[in-house]
Amino acid sequence: MCSEAAIKVILCRPPLHLAHLTSISCPSVFSLLQFLSITFCFALFLSCNHPPLYSGNKMVMTDLLKPEEIKKALDAFAETFDPKKFFEMVGMKAMSAENVKKVFQVLDVDGSGFIEEEELMFVLKGFSKDGRDLTDAETKAFLTAADKDGDGKIGIDEFEALVHE
Repeated sequence: MCSEAAIKVILCRPPLHLAHLTSISCPSVFSLLQFLSITFCFALFLSCNHPPLYSGNKMVMTDLLKPEEIKKALDAFAETFDPKKFFEMVGMKAMSAENVKKVFQVLDVDGSGFIEEEELMFVLKGFSKDGRDLTDAETKAFLTAADKDGDGKIGIDEFEALVHE
């Protein structure tokens, strides 16, 4: 009877109503019901039509640039960073505006349409996981060089203009 009542509760109530199960006097059934409810919720999550948690469709830098050029540029700027020289060395200055904007989209980690100071600090990691973090001074200098409208972030057109200066 204890398990039959528990099954009725599971089938008739959504999993969020686990508090109602405390009235069941059989502790092992209660534990089983918790497990089943969690499993049921997970199955519902997997069957829903939400976008995936990770999309394998996001472009990576090596889709746009040659890995050997990225490595060479990262090695050359291991101590100090000059964005204009880096972009030239990695081959971006010779790229079309459209492809430079694709590079921007890879670097815009949060997809906001801007590279904010917090993202800018890790910009070299966008080229390679082995890239180093920029120093505070390098980050500020990069932001100052690219942020033409003074809003404290780099837009896609500002980025493209800096690359092709």
